[in-house]
Amino acid sequence: MASNSYPSGRRPSWITKRVNISRQYSQICHLLKENNLHTVCESASCPNIYECFSQRHLTFLILGNVCTRNCRFCGVSKGKPEPPDPEESEKIASFVSSLQLPYVVITSVTRDDLPDGGAFHFKEVTDAIKKISPSTRVELLIPDFQGNYKSLEVVFQADADIIGHNIETVPELYPEVRPRASYQISLNVIRKIKKTGFPVKSALMLGLGETSCQVQSVLKELKQAGCDFLVLGQYLQPDPGCLPVREYISPQRFAAYEELARKIGFSKVFSGPFYRSSYHAWEF
Repeated sequence: MASNSYPSGRRPSWITKRVNISRQYSQICHLLKENNLHTVCESASCPNIYECFSQRHLTFLILGNVCTRNCRFCGVSKGKPEPPDPEESEKIASFVSSLQLPYVVITSVTRDDLPDGGAFHFKEVTDAIKKISPSTRVELLIPDFQGNYKSLEVVFQADADIIGHNIETVPELYPEVRPRASYQISLNVIRKIKKTGFPVKSALMLGLGETSCQVQSVLKELKQAGCDFLVLGQYLQPDPGCLPVREYISPQRFAAYEELARKIGFSKVFSGPFYRSSYHAWEF
């Protein structure tokens, strides 16, 4: 298992991101707060938020901003969530329309407390956006719904353009990183999305202690499951309560992983320190 060669609190030179608080960024933040809408960009402390908001790209976080899972890599709040907002789908659709957003990503906290895991809410939000902004492309980044196929079928009825589900890390690290999730369930979700005919995307965080051999094995299994698009990014500790970074992956290794993924057969690969599953999503 690789170890972090950088002193605590220090990052290598390639882990830097310029902050530019633009007028567009401030406008989007204001509108989100005014409409009581959440984004994973804010809730998960994404390092790309200033860049993305400035370019009118954002990932809505539906079903509240409190997750029922206790994944140790994620900065989203954990606990007992509030009931879903029945007006959320219309508010998001109105937001998308008012800013004339050409591409949006919809994701959610995991809601194991709901009978369908929030699947119908995904469909409602997607349909509301398509009704008022039919030219807007919608990407869904879904949770595992505990492997419930009925919930997945509801999501598949939505008029989405692409559906993603993040495998997040290698199976050997699931007990530590995703203690209430299952690698095999997530892999099966990928298979089920592919069988419906949707383009499929997944992502892994690197730097949690995985080995190159383990990453290679996951990439092969993802491709065999039907994954079309792949994102590889550097794990960055979002808050002190989350797992520490075990290793900073060099740009050269990211490039090597990208080459490997292309050889395995992925149609499109984004691989680099700041890539996240919804970063530059429209390019897929």
